[in-house]
Amino acid sequence: MNLRTALLLSLTMFSAQAQDQPAMPKADVIFLHGNVYTGVMEVSAFKSIKRAQAIAVRGDRIEAVGENGEILKLKGPSTQVIDLGGKFIMPGFNDAHAHLSEGGKQRLNVNLVGVKSLDEFRERIRAKVESAAPGEWILGGGWDENLWPVKTVPTRWDVDEVSGDHPIFLERVDEHIAVANTRALQLASITIASRDPKGGKIDRDSNSQPNGILRETARAAVVHAIPEPTHDQRRQGMESALAEAARWGVTSVQDNSQSWEDFKILEEIEKDGKLTARISEWLPFNDSLEQLETKRKEHSQSDPMLRTGMLKGFMDGSLGSHTAALLEPYADDPKNSGLPQYDAAKLKDMARERALAGYQLGFHAIGDKGAQMALDAFAEAQRTAKEQKIKAANGGEDYRLRIEHAQVVTPLEIVKFRDLKVVASMQPSHVLSDMKWAEARLGEKRAAHSYAWNEFLKRGVTLAFGTDYPVEPITPFRGLYAAITRRSEDGKQEYFPDQRITMDQAIAAYTTGSAFAEFEEKQKGQIVPGMFADFVVLDRDLTAVSPQKLLETKVLRTVVGGKTVYEAK
Repeated sequence: MNLRTALLLSLTMFSAQAQDQPAMPKADVIFLHGNVYTGVMEVSAFKSIKRAQAIAVRGDRIEAVGENGEILKLKGPSTQVIDLGGKFIMPGFNDAHAHLSEGGKQRLNVNLVGVKSLDEFRERIRAKVESAAPGEWILGGGWDENLWPVKTVPTRWDVDEVSGDHPIFLERVDEHIAVANTRALQLASITIASRDPKGGKIDRDSNSQPNGILRETARAAVVHAIPEPTHDQRRQGMESALAEAARWGVTSVQDNSQSWEDFKILEEIEKDGKLTARISEWLPFNDSLEQLETKRKEHSQSDPMLRTGMLKGFMDGSLGSHTAALLEPYADDPKNSGLPQYDAAKLKDMARERALAGYQLGFHAIGDKGAQMALDAFAEAQRTAKEQKIKAANGGEDYRLRIEHAQVVTPLEIVKFRDLKVVASMQPSHVLSDMKWAEARLGEKRAAHSYAWNEFLKRGVTLAFGTDYPVEPITPFRGLYAAITRRSEDGKQEYFPDQRITMDQAIAAYTTGSAFAEFEEKQKGQIVPGMFADFVVLDRDLTAVSPQKLLETKVLRTVVGGKTVYEAK
């Protein structure tokens, strides 16, 4: 074989091999000319977050992140190209603690969020009564007496004035106490002879008559008397809440809705192709193992959009309603230390049993006694699980135990968080609502360790941020503002500023921290190849504006799995 023949044969073989090589995959969507905040820390002394210009999406995943020219190489004949015009793009927000069904119901019922007086409270009820069918239950919530000139909770007689023939039940903003009118109390058989249930309290007047205020478990009697919402009401409420989440750039929600029927509604919405956020639905800690296993088996745990998650239990109530369990009495109510919800021995038994069955545990605990109850139960459950070599919910040995809220803790408890690797799942926007009265509830010494985000981070505890929607609005920008300033929205009041954190830390808590809390840190929280294409485009760079300007942030586009689920008009 001569040289010319050998060369031709070589070129022919090379050409054939090249044709056999798979073509470089083309993107379905390319986002160009962005200021991309990836969420990935630069390896440098400055510890800054890596930035990029463009993102390529293929399917529901990020294919590539880089410079405009580099990413444009992935453009194919059917690739959609979206020019971001230099706007700020960041990982989608993952709300680590929300109540979607309650948020939806509140949007459809009497919304009492932000009412400034008892008169305004009554006027909103009156407006609903006028449009309601005869005898129809009037429901709603969001009232906060701390916003009123006279900071006194409403009674049944206040509501009776505008009730007509309607039974009325209205939850406080924290959803730990409620006011019922006389008709609702009658339907629930709550009378002068009624006893306080375990973990609850029926408030009474000077003649021992129930005054309509029901605390914690005492609300159950009225709740059970309320007719179940219809399928259409549930769906309308859930779709309304999901639309609100998308409008604020929330791409994942760790949800604690009230009923299994709400989860079935979410399944239906997903089947119809209308689910606009990834949902991890919590299950009740108090359910039996048989009930829990039945629910867990009903829906695939590998579904990337909807699945069941941790078990949620309640250690105590709320600080605003004086029902959070404290180690020492309230500074402004010396005879009261709150309402613990469990016997310690029973709690440990239940926690151990559920951990051994492979469930992730997360406990609501707002007071330091509530936190101590949770930590003690976690320690017992984790010790037993490790001894018996029981794997965690994700098959590993990190159980991702969580305390929800963790508003009032002691320094020693924070150390225990670290030692047990407990996630502090917190809602920074609470401090905006609570700073008006929190120090009065706690006293200065205790208050200095409340909402202790910086203290947790310094001890190496993972923070996961959420909103507790609808207790607070689902917008994450109020939470970011609270986290970095600890100042009221009008800038006039400051609450223990030593507990502030940086913007990068706050964003991480709302993205990577929240993802870690649900075992999803390999799927969510950063804009990197291989992760879900969940991100949000904003009208400003959150890291470059004044804190006050954060509160004015507008979401321009919300993307889930590469698909735009919200776009500003």
